Amino acid sequence: MEGTKPGWRTAVDPPSSDRTSSSTLESPKYKMEQREQWSKKIDFLLACIGFSVGLGNVWRFPFLCYRNGGGAFLIPYFVAVVLGGVPMFFLEVSLGQFMSEGGIGPWKIAPLFQGIGYATAMIVFLLNCEYNVILSWAFYYIFSSFTSVLPWSHCDNSWNTPNCTTFEKNMSEIASTTTTTASPSDAATTRETTDLASPSLLGNLTSGDVMMSVISAGMNATSGVNASGLETSVVLPDSVTEFWEVMYVTAPSPYVFMFILLIRGLTLEGASLGLEYYLNPDWSRLWDAQVWVDAGTQIFFSYSISLGTLTALGSYNKFHHNCFRDSIIFATVNSLTSILAGFVIFSVLGFMAHRQNLSVKDVAESGPGLAFIAYPEAVSQMPLAPAWSIVFFIMIILLGLDSQFVGVEGIITACVDLHPEFLRRKYRKEIFTAIICVICFLIGLSMVTEGGMYVFQLFDYYSASRIVLLVAAIECFVVGYIYGIDRFIDNLVTMFGFQGPRFTRVFRAVTKTFWMFLTPVFTLAIFILGCISYSELSYKRKSGTYQYPDWAIAVGWMLAGISIIFIPIIMIQRVLVTPGTLIERLQYLTKPHLKRHQLRPNEDMSRVVLVEDEFFDILDQKMEEEKFMPEHCAPSFTLETLSGKDLEANAGTYPDTKDGAANRLINNYNV
Repeated sequence: MEGTKPGWRTAVDPPSSDRTSSSTLESPKYKMEQREQWSKKIDFLLACIGFSVGLGNVWRFPFLCYRNGGGAFLIPYFVAVVLGGVPMFFLEVSLGQFMSEGGIGPWKIAPLFQGIGYATAMIVFLLNCEYNVILSWAFYYIFSSFTSVLPWSHCDNSWNTPNCTTFEKNMSEIASTTTTTASPSDAATTRETTDLASPSLLGNLTSGDVMMSVISAGMNATSGVNASGLETSVVLPDSVTEFWEVMYVTAPSPYVFMFILLIRGLTLEGASLGLEYYLNPDWSRLWDAQVWVDAGTQIFFSYSISLGTLTALGSYNKFHHNCFRDSIIFATVNSLTSILAGFVIFSVLGFMAHRQNLSVKDVAESGPGLAFIAYPEAVSQMPLAPAWSIVFFIMIILLGLDSQFVGVEGIITACVDLHPEFLRRKYRKEIFTAIICVICFLIGLSMVTEGGMYVFQLFDYYSASRIVLLVAAIECFVVGYIYGIDRFIDNLVTMFGFQGPRFTRVFRAVTKTFWMFLTPVFTLAIFILGCISYSELSYKRKSGTYQYPDWAIAVGWMLAGISIIFIPIIMIQRVLVTPGTLIERLQYLTKPHLKRHQLRPNEDMSRVVLVEDEFFDILDQKMEEEKFMPEHCAPSFTLETLSGKDLEANAGTYPDTKDGAANRLINNYNV
């Protein structure tokens, strides 16, 4: 079809990626379920906030902030927001919206680089595996909180070691002993020995409790179902519009609990010590390259960039949805949430440090330990400790659930959009979803066994850390230099319907500058600095540091490389299967494969591959049959051959072609 006329361009609800229209077009040739869209504009924004504003905001940002100079860390953080976070977030969601596909499909703009989609799908798959375990911890903690005395607040449990100590003991006596001590909350997460040789994740659990924790992980894996719905331990809705109504509860609810915990934390004695430690600026740290690496990786992690989920969420938008506005709102909410979470966490840690007469750095933990060791330990010293523990872990669960929902949806959407003719049929998508969830569940089992915390640390450190920066730089290169930045900006102006010439010029100049220069240079610079400052993984705890053996480091590098390797593999595979000389293959594989509604006016069709478009093929056929009738005539075809509702939804939206025949054909149709 290459070299044919561009045809019409739609202004609302163009055909979707699975060759059915985004409204109600059906053809006997394709008996597939219809690809859905967000029912309300706010659904997309809530889904993005629900997914990206998660546990990383609660434990990762506060820890990085106090470790990297307190308030001074906010400077590289917001530089990373402007240069990396917002531009990449906007690029991914707008690309998904433009192509109406998620994950792998959007990279049809340059099929040679479609391995980007496979790489992002693998990254989010690995993240889904470890996220199940985090949620299982949260569920176990909240179940354990329904008691008069929190089990990690004393040493009278069967799983406590002889080295267990409580805060009520004389601190000078503890300091004078050479025995390694462990708090009950430490033991509640990892059974400590003096040489850290026999770790046990959730070491306090009996065999029956381990199974409950495992089942909780599986429930979370299978509960993170896609838009078609899957009945597991809870009954979830069976459409994307109904399913994402869950987000109306799970997205805003954590903020209610967060403010409750903040108010309580600020009223505790010693809270000011924690806040001072959290925000007191150390300007000398700005000269440390690792601070900038931490800021960049935190933004990409927090904004869920290079995971394929943003393109999936954007693909459910209507063609003319203003995702540029949503990107700005999202960035504001996400960053403010991270800062707010720091106040919540460190106000309570300040209270604990004050009570123990210690420095805040001596009671704080890094990573998951901040949420599952340090904070619970501090909560256990409050009046009405079980109640505050329940509130905290409800917040953790709500933050994690919608992140898990969208994480699973990201990989499911990528696969279903890749093979809609097979998977978008009755029950097949649900079965495929169940298979993916079971696989994630089985992999997650390795993280709830003896030594499971060490497996978790491998996944967390290698699977999606610096790799996302490299993937983001490649995305900018493909959009800016292969697909063409001017072409993509033209597409965005058409999608958003920008009219003001002054605003449009500014929009073009700013987006072009960022996507072609500032953002790829920034991401590559952070990636290179991260490689230079790389240190092999070690598990640091207050009681000691465990150095991973060489074979474990090799496994970690395998987890890091298993995603990025898809880019060259798919590139080679595309070149091998495409006919023609090498130059012809590369020329074909770097041409965008677009549908008619995605073409620009006066498009040079020699530089585009026009792909099948069911709606316009039928419309072409009917226009030929009607011989471009006069305006007073009505077409004779019926609802069975061309959906009247689809034409009504698109009536008057096509530019006049052939003396307005297309518009008359649509407008005169008698629904």
